[in-house]
Amino acid sequence: MTWKPAKKLFALATALMLVATAAACGDDDDTATDETTTSEATEPAFEAGTTMARIAEEGSITVGIKFDQPGFGLTNPTTGEQDGFDVEIAKLIVAAIGEDVDIDFVESISANREPFIEDGTVDMVVATYTINDTRKQRIDFAGPYFVARQDIMVMADDDSIASVEDLNGKNVCTVTGSTSATNVAAAAPDANITLLGTYSECAEGMGDGRFEAVTTDNTILAGLIQASEGAYKLVEAPFSDEPYGIGVKKDDDAFRDFINDRLEEIFESGEWADAFAATLGAIGLDTPEPPEVDRYTETPPAPTTTAAP
Repeated sequence: MTWKPAKKLFALATALMLVATAAACGDDDDTATDETTTSEATEPAFEAGTTMARIAEEGSITVGIKFDQPGFGLTNPTTGEQDGFDVEIAKLIVAAIGEDVDIDFVESISANREPFIEDGTVDMVVATYTINDTRKQRIDFAGPYFVARQDIMVMADDDSIASVEDLNGKNVCTVTGSTSATNVAAAAPDANITLLGTYSECAEGMGDGRFEAVTTDNTILAGLIQASEGAYKLVEAPFSDEPYGIGVKKDDDAFRDFINDRLEEIFESGEWADAFAATLGAIGLDTPEPPEVDRYTETPPAPTTTAAP
């Protein structure tokens, strides 16, 4: 889906004012000043060869997001557009490249986020994307822009699961390529874990009795619980921190620095808090303080443990 920002209606008025000013001021010095100002205004905003310069010149950017996660990235069945906190964060970042830059949102499930960045399918990924050392071997992260905590979702009438250890021996669902799979396998090694493509599929599987629990970040689960209209509940037994970052191509330092600068701007301006309140706040989550951006300069060593079951 392509998101097109509203055009600035005062552009015509500004142009007419400039014409009127030029007509009123007829000496050569004023004309030279106007020409200099116009020349400076048309200077490129970004250094040639950077990702930002290319996006500004093309007038479009491709962003990977989730399409099935209430609160973060969800396709609105009425409008066909994407809604959610990740969507709003992407829009705020792109606005700093150019207010007329169109955004093409591409569905990026957990398993294809790194490949999409590496092969150029997307320019960046904003999709509940946990920053970790394994992923840093392949791509780079800006952020974090939010920190979630992994928790457990069960049926509303199920009181048999009160902690992650209670998942041992249970049929549990999470998704392929997620940190959630790694975390639950380590914390509950005897759980019967099934990996599907999306969390909405896991929720459906719990509803039809295939799974006794779904585990991922508490914020994602909160959206699924709201959509269930009382059928599911959150155990509220978090067992990991999940810092969400924005994925970009490996070694694209200029683009990563630009995004980090922009994140700090929206943290300070209150735009981040407004975006949270309008999306995740609408499903009952209190607006937290934004996290501190991690401007790491070196890729950490590759972990030696198994990445996922």
